[in-house]
Amino acid sequence: MAMVAVVFKVYPKEGTQIEATVDNIKAKVNPANVQVEELAFGIKMAKVLFKFDDATNSSSKLEEGLRAVEGVGEVEVEEESLV
Repeated sequence: MAMVAVVFKVYPKEGTQIEATVDNIKAKVNPANVQVEELAFGIKMAKVLFKFDDATNSSSKLEEGLRAVEGVGEVEVEEESLV
């Protein structure tokens, strides 16, 4: 089967520090990479990269897993492609 890469934009819940949210994401869902980016006026978000075999996983399952992580507010797919 094909390998898939998906990047999610993850915004922390209001009142939650992005660093704590990133630590929780790394501990709970084991992403390939996480980068913190500043949007504007001190507002930060994380871009979370996953690489997986489409026969064993899906982006919707990963999104559900991200939403369940403590401190995560909003999640949206930024990019998804075959690798």
